[in-house]
Amino acid sequence: GDRRETSPYELSFQDDIEWRLLCKTTLGEKELTKLKDAIHNNYFFEMFIEDLPMWGYVGDFEDEDAILGEMQGSHTYLFPHLHFKIGTNGQRIVSATVTTERDRRVDITNVHKPTTVQFSYSVEWFEDHTLQWKDRMTRYADSRFLPSSFEIHWLSIINSFVLVLLLTAFLTIILMRVLKNDFSRYMELDDETLEEEESGWKLIHGDVFRFPEFPVLFCASVGTGVQLIVATFFLLGLALTNLISTTRRGSILAGMVVLYCLTCTVGSYVSTRLYLQMNGKAWVRCVLVTAGLFPVPVATVFMWVNTVALVHGSTSALPFSTIFTVAALYSLLACPLTVLGGILAKNYASHDFNAPTRTTKVAREIPTEVPWYRSRFVQMLISGFLPFSAIYIELHYIFASMWGHQIYTLFGILLFAFVLLIIVTSFISVALLYFQLAREDHRWWWSTFINAGMTGLFIYAYSFFYYFHRSGMSGVLQGSFYFGYMAIISFAFFLMLGSAGFHFSLVFVKHIYSRVKCD
Repeated sequence: GDRRETSPYELSFQDDIEWRLLCKTTLGEKELTKLKDAIHNNYFFEMFIEDLPMWGYVGDFEDEDAILGEMQGSHTYLFPHLHFKIGTNGQRIVSATVTTERDRRVDITNVHKPTTVQFSYSVEWFEDHTLQWKDRMTRYADSRFLPSSFEIHWLSIINSFVLVLLLTAFLTIILMRVLKNDFSRYMELDDETLEEEESGWKLIHGDVFRFPEFPVLFCASVGTGVQLIVATFFLLGLALTNLISTTRRGSILAGMVVLYCLTCTVGSYVSTRLYLQMNGKAWVRCVLVTAGLFPVPVATVFMWVNTVALVHGSTSALPFSTIFTVAALYSLLACPLTVLGGILAKNYASHDFNAPTRTTKVAREIPTEVPWYRSRFVQMLISGFLPFSAIYIELHYIFASMWGHQIYTLFGILLFAFVLLIIVTSFISVALLYFQLAREDHRWWWSTFINAGMTGLFIYAYSFFYYFHRSGMSGVLQGSFYFGYMAIISFAFFLMLGSAGFHFSLVFVKHIYSRVKCD
C-alpha cells in the first residue's frame, strides 16, 4: 500500500549525526529473495520531512546483461545506510534529500546464505538562503523521480490554448455569418412564405422549448454538474494559495470531499429551480435524486474496491474510523445543505422559464432522413474528441501523479486547462446544437447534455490505454482501484461538462429565438 508510517529514524533540528546505528539483523533466504526482486525491479522508497518528499533506491546491481538479465559474475547490492541532507532557511526546513552510500553497500547476490546487515544513517544540516519557504516545492519539477520537463507542460498548455483559440474563432465566425444570414432571411419572409420553406431552425419555434423527458433526472444531473464545477474551482483555488497541502497524500481527496459537502446547497438550488421552471410538481423527489446522483455511485465503487483491498490484506483499505467520518459528513452536513438548497429554490427562486416563444400543444414531426455525418453518433464523437484533444497531454501528467505516486505541483496550469476544457466544450456544444436545430430536431436538451459530457467517456477510454501501456499495473487489486475510481472521475467530468454545455446552449437558444418574430 501507500499509507504513511512513522519511520524509526530520529532527527533533531540542527543536530548533525555522523553515523548512528538503526538496527542489526540477520536476513534469511525469504527476506533476501524479496529484497533482490525489489532491487531488480527498480523499487524505490519514499520518505517525508515536513511534507517534503525524498526518494531513494533500495539497492543496485552490476554486470548484468541488458537482455538476459542476471548472469554469472553479476552482483546485487543492498543499501543499508542512508544519508539525510536537510536545508534550512531561518527556523524553517526548505529542502530535504536522502542519498545512499555505495561504500557501505552489502552484497546479497547469494540469497541462500544468511547475511547480517547493519542498518544505519547520518544527518547533515545546512543553511539554504537561496530557497524561500513558499518556493520549497518548485525544485520537484526537475526531480528524476518526477516528470522532469516543466517546459512540456507549457508547450502542452500553449498548444491547447492555440487549439481552443482557433476553434472558438472558427466556430464564432461561422455561426455569426450563418445566423446573420438566417436572421436576414427570416425577417424578410412573411408567414405564408415561411411555411413554404423546406427547412430551418425557425420552423420549430413552437417545439424548441418543449421540456425534456425524465425532467427529474435531467435537472438533478445539471445541478450536480454545477456543484462539481464550483467545488473543483474552490479546490484548485485552495491548492494555488497553499491553503491545502498538495504534498500530503490524501489531502486533495479529503479537501474535495469536504468541498462537495459544503457546495450541496448550490447543486440542489440549481436543480430544483430548473425543475420548477419546467412546471414540475415533485420538487422533493428532485432534491432526493440530486442528493444521491453522485454519492451513490461513489459509495458503490468504494465498497467494492475496499472489499477487494481487505481480502488482499492491503493497507489501501480505509479504516472504519475514516469511513465513519465520511458517512457522518454526508449525513450531517451534505444532506441538510441539499434540503436547504431545495427549500431556497422553492421559496425564493424565479419559477418563470422566460421562453421567448410559445410551445405548441402537438409536437412537430422530426425528419428521419439524416446524413450520416449529422447523425447523433457522429456528433457525440466530435463533441467528445475535440475537447479531449485540448487536454490529453496534461492528462498524462495528472495520471502519472494519481497512479504513479508522484507529486503534482502545477495547479495553475491545471486550472487553466480546466477553464479551456469548459470553454471549448461549450462552444462545440453550441455549434452542434445549431446544426441539430437546422435539421428541425427539437429534442436538444438531453442531446446537448450528453454531447458535452462525452469528453468524460473519452477520458475513461484513455484510462484503458494508460493502464495497459503506461502504468505497469496488473492484478485484481490494482485493476479494481484503477478502473473503479477512474469510472467515478469520468462520471464527474461527464456531469460537469454536460452541465456547462447545457447552460451555454440554453443561453444560445433563448438568444436566437428572441431575435426573430414568431407567432
